[in-house]
Amino acid sequence: MCPLRFILVFFSAVLAGYLTLKTVRSSQGTGLGLEDSSLENVQLKDKQELNFKRQMVGDGFWGFVDMASGRYLWRNLREMKND
Repeated sequence: MCPLRFILVFFSAVLAGYLTLKTVRSSQGTGLGLEDSSLENVQLKDKQELNFKRQMVGDGFWGFVDMASGRYLWRNLREMKND
């Protein structure tokens, strides 16, 4: 196997990790506004945040898999050739 492939996989994993951290940090700025102190609104917001976090983790995982396998790079290179 070509050693360059291992380097590509390593840099793809590093890039995926960086983008995942950047996404997580940018979404942490949204906090709960406690103007409505009703229990139902707080529970609804908690459920929405939990679903959002689950979706974000799932998207980050598949983004990591795409970048680690080189599929992300291959797809972008193919799109550049078509343009």
